[in-house]
Amino acid sequence: MTDDHLSSATRTTQINTPSKPSAFALMILLLGGFITVFDLFVVNVAIPSMQADLGVGFSDIGFVIAGYELAFGVLLIASGRLGDRHGRRRLFILGMLGFSITSFLCGIAPNASSLIAARLLQGAAGAILFPQVYALLHVMYDDISRRRVFGLLGMTLGLAAIAGQVLGGFIIESDLLGLGWRIIFLINLPIGIIAVLFAQIIPESKSPHALDVDWSGIGLATIGLLLLLLPLLEGPNIGWPLWTWISLAASILLLTTFLIWEHVVAKRNGNPAIDLALFRNAGFSIGSLVVLLIYSTATSLFLCFSLLVQSGLGLTPFEAGTLFAPASLGFISASLLAPKLVAHFGNMSIAFGTMIYAIGIGWLIITASNLDHQSEILIFLSPLILFGFGQGLSMTPLLNLVIGYAEEHHVGMAAGFISTMQQVGGALGVAIVGIFFVTVLNSDANQSTSQTSQYADAFSSAMIYNLIAVMIATILITLIAYKKSAVSE
Repeated sequence: MTDDHLSSATRTTQINTPSKPSAFALMILLLGGFITVFDLFVVNVAIPSMQADLGVGFSDIGFVIAGYELAFGVLLIASGRLGDRHGRRRLFILGMLGFSITSFLCGIAPNASSLIAARLLQGAAGAILFPQVYALLHVMYDDISRRRVFGLLGMTLGLAAIAGQVLGGFIIESDLLGLGWRIIFLINLPIGIIAVLFAQIIPESKSPHALDVDWSGIGLATIGLLLLLLPLLEGPNIGWPLWTWISLAASILLLTTFLIWEHVVAKRNGNPAIDLALFRNAGFSIGSLVVLLIYSTATSLFLCFSLLVQSGLGLTPFEAGTLFAPASLGFISASLLAPKLVAHFGNMSIAFGTMIYAIGIGWLIITASNLDHQSEILIFLSPLILFGFGQGLSMTPLLNLVIGYAEEHHVGMAAGFISTMQQVGGALGVAIVGIFFVTVLNSDANQSTSQTSQYADAFSSAMIYNLIAVMIATILITLIAYKKSAVSE
């Protein structure tokens, strides 16, 4: 699950919990999960429209995506603990209200700076909201019903990813009330208000074993990561001035201080955001790196591909969203298949999934390299399906493999940390890929090549990082999966 609050869920004190939870309460919780994932994916198809409307480049747009993921990731653990202590329904309502308000701020943002700030706040609100969904579903249902509701949650999140691209593209293209891309954020306001009004039917629950929040550690990690992302996103556009290198150095210093602080808190028998004892297990340490690498490729690929097909090939947002859909369908179908493959062939099947993922990325690179006009756009369908299928085969069982290396008393914290790595990986991936994308795009623009060729070259060059990252992840997964199988024998 997403946080260490789930490890204490079985010891939870439930307040006014009905024996048969309301179906409407379940629907409200699923809605909370839906909108947080929807708003992550819908931005992909809105990026070119945002660029045109606000007159901004890749660095600003990159921060619109990366800022959401970063804020979401670094606050997950803290939010889960706050829900344990102060009430999960209360935090759910607070998160939903905050998400609605910050979505409204995104929708009325007059410029890129205010949009970035609003997206950071929206990511923070999403982090408050999302862990409560998992925790409340866990404590509201018994073991048998829990499998069904978590299956529904997984299906809901998968549909949110598809809807974010297809429905999001349709909404943008429809230009409702003349609002363009802004409507994708503004529609969250009435939805959120309705959810808040009806959330009272959700039973409240707290944990008598709630852990304290390590705000100092979270602050160090957040500022350190922001100082890392900012120069990586801005540097390629402005020629890497002195402040970008100072920011990178300060980031390393703060992140190192964060690790030292976590060690000190643990030695004082406190509650660190992450217990460094987890990393004494080589499997967990390597697995955490694998999660970071794999998830650094997902958001960045969709961002760059959206720019390629819309800005480079002239597709509309709805056409671009429809083109994304086969990858999402491939992901969902593979996610359903992945547990059966792991059960039959063991964890080495995860490495097989990442190999397919890498082949899909390589196929996309080759396809883009040979692209010269819009009529060829359908040639992307096959590599997109393969790419999505490889993602589903690898991402779905990967988290269970890595968390499985943690000792039982650390499982909740390990799950929270891995969830954070997913989001932080996505943010870092956007920043790293942006360096290559912007550099090649600017270079081709100076050579007066066609716009299609400029974006095709930029996409192909940027995706080389993704290909290398997935190939390294494949080697590392093979290593830890082989060791795990050897130990079990």
